[in-house]
Formats: sequence, structure tokens, C-alpha cells
Amino acid sequence: MKALVTGGAGFIGSHLADRLLAEGHEVDVVDDLSTGSLANLADARRVSGGGLTFHQMDTRDPALVQLMRRCRPQVVFHLAAPKPAAGAVESAESHVVGSTRVLEAARQAGVHKVVYSSGAAIYGNPDPSDLPLRESHPQRPCTMVGVAQKAVTDYLYAYRETYDLEFTALALAHVYGPRQKPGVGGPVVTTFASDLVAGRPSVIHGTGGATRDFLYVDDAVDALARAGTRGGGLLINVGSGHETAVRDLYRAMAAQAGGPATADRGPARPGDIRRLALDPGRASIHLGWKPWTTLAEGTASLLEWWRADPA
Repeated sequence: MKALVTGGAGFIGSHLADRLLAEGHEVDVVDDLSTGSLANLADARRVSGGGLTFHQMDTRDPALVQLMRRCRPQVVFHLAAPKPAAGAVESAESHVVGSTRVLEAARQAGVHKVVYSSGAAIYGNPDPSDLPLRESHPQRPCTMVGVAQKAVTDYLYAYRETYDLEFTALALAHVYGPRQKPGVGGPVVTTFASDLVAGRPSVIHGTGGATRDFLYVDDAVDALARAGTRGGGLLINVGSGHETAVRDLYRAMAAQAGGPATADRGPARPGDIRRLALDPGRASIHLGWKPWTTLAEGTASLLEWWRADPA
């Protein structure tokens, strides 16, 4: 297979490039490097044997059509996404416009399928009694990023009906693992790992009772790779189906790292989702996928990675 990965120099995208190359596919990566890094592709470039080609380009660039016509991928993995804290205008410009450019370029280049990666933000702040969420749950996003991702999913359905462009849309749980950047408002697992390795105090916002469905990056990439040939026309949740409270996550990681048993407390952040878990039943049926990395195994691997290269 010849594949093109947008956002391929980012956290998940670079791991997907590694996986596709390991399976013998040719991979073109498109990334503007605004959040990604060429360092994330170092391993892929070293072992690809010429199977990896990098293109620095924003997905909103009209030249994307010509690029995709030249590359002629069979499958496009669209992982380029707005920043988690992006506002309404930035989310619409970077993601909705960028994604429609990707779809239009794919249509004109004769691409067979687009695999799109969104997040659980499309579901908004669900009632805990509905957990774990199935794909039939109403999509009521309460963040600008979630609204943008829902809009892109609607465009995928429209392009399939109008132009016969196949797609699979994956709603990923909270993915974590090596190469992910910590920071204010960033992924809590990675922030805890970097703090614990550096000996910095961690901060839990609110009571710590908020729950998330944590998914190790290798498991997420396995679902993405499978979606290249399966799950046509479907939105598919990719998660463990289990909730973990943020305070319990910190305690477990602190025990693994030998850090302080308690974290500092900060104010609750407006708009934070209270509880979340995604039902992976459809993924099991249509992708033949199930998560295999336990949270303890995943966090231990992440802590080891941070110890090896804390920079």
C-alpha cells in the first residue's frame, strides 16, 4: 500500500508512520511542523530504506491537491488536528478548512480511502450513566476542537455519498505514550511522567475525581492501521472502555516512579469533562481490534522513556 499521513511528524502520526513502514508500505508524510517535529521521524527515516518521504506543508495550502496527485496514495490517514486549547476561529481555520482541503485533494487524486482521527470531544460532556459511550450516543461537543472534529466527520459522510470516497472515522480515547509533549492544559499522563522524572510537583485540577479512558499509543496506532482496509463508512470508538480517575492515575504513577504520594491541587478548569469512557465493541467487530496494553504497563513504559531522555 502507498499511504499519506497528515500530521505525520506529530505524536501519533510518527508512530503510525513507523508502523506502516514496518509493514512494508510506502509512506508520504505531510506536516507543517507547527506542533510536530522531524525528530519524531528519526527512526522512520533511518530504517525506511527510501520508503518515507517528508513534505513540509500546511493542509490548508491549495498546493496539497498537486502534491497528492503526484504521490497518488491509496489511503490517506488524516491526523493533522487543531491544538487542544484552540479557539473557535483557529479550530475552524486549521481543521475544518484543512480537512476539506484534504478530502478534496483525495477526491481529485483518486484516493481510495481516508482514515480520520478525531477524539472523544465530539461527544461533549456525557451523563455518567451513559458510560462507556457507544457510537450511537448524541454528539454534543462543548469545546471548539470538538465542534471542528464533528464538522469534519459530517464532511466525510457527505464526500462518501457525493463522490464515493470511502472513509473510516476513529474517535480516539485519551492517547498517551513516548514523543507526546507535556504542558499546561496538555495530556495529563505525559505531564505527570515529566514532572515525576524531573522531581517537580504535579498539579491536579479540581478534586481529581474526573475520569478518563487512557489508551497507549501503540494500541491506537494498531486501530488506525487496521482501519486502512476495514470499517468503511463507520465512526468507530477506540478506547479501553474503562474509567480511571485522575487522582488514582497520579497515585499509581507516583508509586512507579518513587515520587510523592500526593500532588498539589489547583482550581478546576472551565469546560473540563467530568467522566469519560468509550465502548470498543464496534472496533472489535469491524476492525478486529482490542487494546492489549494495560495502564500500568503503558505508564511504566512512558516513565522509562522520560528517564532515558528527559529533554
